[in-house]
Amino acid sequence: MAVAIARPKLEGSIAVGDNRRIGFAEFGDPRGRPVFWLHGTPGARRQIPMEARVYAEREGIRLIGLDRPGIGSSTPHQYDCVIAVADDLRIIADTLGIDKMIVIGLSGGGPYTLGAAAALPDRVVAAGVIGGVAPTVGDDAVSGGLMGNVGTRVAPLLQIAGAPIGVVASALIRVIKPVAEPIADLYGRVSPEADRRLLARPEVKAMFLDDILYGSRKQMAAPFSDIVTFSRYWGFKLADITVPVRWWHGDADHIVPYSHGQHVVSKLADAELYPMPGESHLAGLGRAEEILQTMMKVWDEYAG
Repeated sequence: MAVAIARPKLEGSIAVGDNRRIGFAEFGDPRGRPVFWLHGTPGARRQIPMEARVYAEREGIRLIGLDRPGIGSSTPHQYDCVIAVADDLRIIADTLGIDKMIVIGLSGGGPYTLGAAAALPDRVVAAGVIGGVAPTVGDDAVSGGLMGNVGTRVAPLLQIAGAPIGVVASALIRVIKPVAEPIADLYGRVSPEADRRLLARPEVKAMFLDDILYGSRKQMAAPFSDIVTFSRYWGFKLADITVPVRWWHGDADHIVPYSHGQHVVSKLADAELYPMPGESHLAGLGRAEEILQTMMKVWDEYAG
């Protein structure tokens, strides 16, 4: 049965450079404290749980989802390194009239969240990461996981073929639109038990369908660009991050191992790990209210 989902209050794109734009979708209270929510890999600007959208409206939070380059309404672009996202985020925040902000990233959005925290300590009050990807090169590197075992091997190929593959993926999205819901059900059935339970929740499935059909439908090159970017030195060391970081991770995560979360948190100056017992990679999507509550408390504690 279809579930109604809160639509964006404002949706569009912002110029971030010569012939480049970033798509965004804004939920909640337009006068509230700003929270940028960075989607996973794959994903797009509407990959924000309905629970988060409703909580933001109720609690006075300005919740903003962003398309990464090459997805949805954003211009294709390959970041030289993870920290380069901060230049785009600074311009987007300036355009939207935002000074201080919180940044939260899910999975593949995690590295970019950390990059923003490293580059913009004067503006990012705190960072939240949900099952985030860990570095695979440099002093902070950790081995294993999908990115370590597969991503680093395919990254050289994607530097050449990523854009054409993205075109094919975009075409597939358009083709599957009429049968998107059954396909989502099938994905749920082949997922680990914890993720399967989460994806069976009508409001979670509705969020994913909303994002696939209306957020990412124009193009889908970003996931391949993400893999290339993650396989390089990120442009900063984890110890460089001075703002508080709060990290949620399922201890049964089958994509980014729980040990990766422990590893990253151990190298951060001010971080706290929130284990999610028995949960897998998507667990944080079912804890959106808890995550936003925690991040608002950190804002209160650190920024007054």
